[in-house]
Amino acid sequence: MTDTPPAGKPLAGKIALVAGATRGAGRAIAVRLGAAGATVYVTGRTTRAQVSEVGRATETIEETAELVTAAGGEAIAVPTDHLEPEQVRALVGRIERDHSRLDILVNDIWGGNHLLDFNTKMWDVDLDRGLRMLELGAKSHIITSSIALPLLVREPGGLVIEVTDGTAETNKGFRENFYYDLAKNAPIRMAFILGEELKSVGCTAVAVTPGFIRSEEMLDIFGLTEVTWRDGIEKQPHWALSESPVYLGRGVAALASDPERARWNGQSLSSGALAKEYGVTDTDGSRPDVWAFMLQETAGAEPSLADYR
Repeated sequence: MTDTPPAGKPLAGKIALVAGATRGAGRAIAVRLGAAGATVYVTGRTTRAQVSEVGRATETIEETAELVTAAGGEAIAVPTDHLEPEQVRALVGRIERDHSRLDILVNDIWGGNHLLDFNTKMWDVDLDRGLRMLELGAKSHIITSSIALPLLVREPGGLVIEVTDGTAETNKGFRENFYYDLAKNAPIRMAFILGEELKSVGCTAVAVTPGFIRSEEMLDIFGLTEVTWRDGIEKQPHWALSESPVYLGRGVAALASDPERARWNGQSLSSGALAKEYGVTDTDGSRPDVWAFMLQETAGAEPSLADYR
């Protein structure tokens, strides 16, 4: 008998929870963790029977689970509203009963794009809309971590991934909406604080962000598909550095498979940084890094888009 994972399955035997796996980065992360051998619980509010406030019936957690299976993994879809503590307790209780462990927690809960009022002063934003963004982007992560971490810390080596928009460095700048800024900075701070608390029990917390992600929703907004996405570059030059959700999924799976991942504890990493560290690429073989490009641009330089793809 050996505890060595089979070739190509570095996460074999690991149990992962991807909270917010209906679409976009969460879906891609779930698929790549499953492909690497983990058993993945995928959660969200949109199922084939009901649609969340996001209003997109085109992506469901059942479909995500099927994509994990198609990639050679094992997935369990559990409808969960992560703002409802009792639902999260039931979810974690199920994982505990089935496996007595949780090795990887990915907090990718959001669903607040429909609430955004960019270029609107804080006092002109509807208060209920703003507070709902904070619930979706911060409170849901707090509830999930509070309930799931007692199971994760039973064994050393546990990993918490906080998914957000932007890195600690890029988010020092103005994010154009008071509530969005707070909602997307909160997970970065959560990863730092949890990292400080988790290191004493041999566990790790990291914040990660995609770049300009070609999620299903974003492609629809541009009127494009994953095949025709380059047609949007003329309208939005930064779109040349956009990335598929698979890019971050591959980076997170590589991070989770890294036996020395504790060196990233408390840090904030982008998909581009993960790609550089672990040698992963997007589906077209490129390594886009829009955040590094934008930092140079903000500093007054004139970087070439070609140098950041």
